[in-house]
Amino acid sequence: MKYTPFKRVLDVVLAVVLLPIAVPVCLLAAIAIRLESPGNPMFLQRRVGKHERDFTCLKLRTMFANTVDAGSHEVSKGAVTKLGRILRKTKVDELPQLINVLRGEMSFVGPRPGLPVQQDLTEARRAQGVYDVLPGITGLGQIRKIDMSTPVELAKVDREYIDNQSLILDLKLIAMTALGRGNTDPNSKQG
Repeated sequence: MKYTPFKRVLDVVLAVVLLPIAVPVCLLAAIAIRLESPGNPMFLQRRVGKHERDFTCLKLRTMFANTVDAGSHEVSKGAVTKLGRILRKTKVDELPQLINVLRGEMSFVGPRPGLPVQQDLTEARRAQGVYDVLPGITGLGQIRKIDMSTPVELAKVDREYIDNQSLILDLKLIAMTALGRGNTDPNSKQG
């Protein structure tokens, strides 16, 4: 049996199961974000998804509201708030992406979506056929700590994941992410 159709069912079931837990956690985190710094506690950012279609990636804000819109590797670590460091470490900032999963814009595991302005990454991924699959909340590149500053290397690792994706690999990557290995968003300015 091919894994891809089953993967979508698994994504939806897992998102529905986690949503009742995630909503109150996100509400409490949003209140804490607003108490620490002014601005919208949600961070909405255009990302490149399956078939190179843009979508809005949902996250809790982890940086100060006036931070420049660029990839994380291009932004000072001082832009991350104290609470933001905790949210990133615990992966709580990623919980709103359960909505992206339910909408069919993302999967739990897949290539982390890039920004539309990251043309080198888009071209490298296009060459590797990465846009044939849904992007993920986490992926092999993040576990290996490969960020979007090395687009060709990241696209090759994304292709490696696509060629080897399976239920076992996805569960392993989810577990590794939950245990704090890797960077779940090597791209987001504030997320």
